[in-house]
Amino acid sequence: MKIGGLQKTSLLDYPEEVSSIIWTVGCNFNCPFCYNKGLVEGNVSDISEDEILSYLKKRKKLIDALVISGGEPFLQKDIKDFCKKVKKIGYKIKIDTNGTYPDKLKELIDEKLVDYIAMDIKAPFKKYELLAGKKIDIRKIKKSIKFIQESGVDYEFKTTFVPDLLTKEDIIEIGKALKGSKKYYLQQFKSDVPLISESITDKTPYHIDYLEETLNEIKPYFTYCKIRGD
Repeated sequence: MKIGGLQKTSLLDYPEEVSSIIWTVGCNFNCPFCYNKGLVEGNVSDISEDEILSYLKKRKKLIDALVISGGEPFLQKDIKDFCKKVKKIGYKIKIDTNGTYPDKLKELIDEKLVDYIAMDIKAPFKKYELLAGKKIDIRKIKKSIKFIQESGVDYEFKTTFVPDLLTKEDIIEIGKALKGSKKYYLQQFKSDVPLISESITDKTPYHIDYLEETLNEIKPYFTYCKIRGD
């Protein structure tokens, strides 16, 4: 595992659990609004897998779960073996993914190596490549969505509401595509951190009123639907 970051304690990233977070190095997307620029480009110092596992063993009575984020975690060839080691220590695992590796995701689901899945939905399918910054196979995105919905594992879908690149109508289209899903978060855009694309660093996040107006339009499609980062 190429690990480029560790947050020792979080009360926010795994719902109702105290967690640690690791960030894996590398991504197959180049989202202009991504704020993990160093991880995507590989400009970070590696943290050894042994160091992470040693920390988790020491903190066993204080932490409940490990969040594996990125980058894109499924780029790591040994992610399954790493999850097995974390599970053996006794932790719950949350995976953050962009959904481009549905078969690897399903493997973790089938082997009960993941307890919570968070998948970024970048845009309506017709605009996906614009927000992802790369050419992609949208069939894999749809396949991951289906696997997650049918997995029996707790999950959420989330979209960063990027000014100008996404509109209320786009979010409504996403809502329709995910209709019947358990949880969905509409995430506020952040411009106060280094982003992949400097061209959008001067964009002002949408006003909270617009987020709430948009949220009210899509609430009927989900069991639970909320704004995050307002």
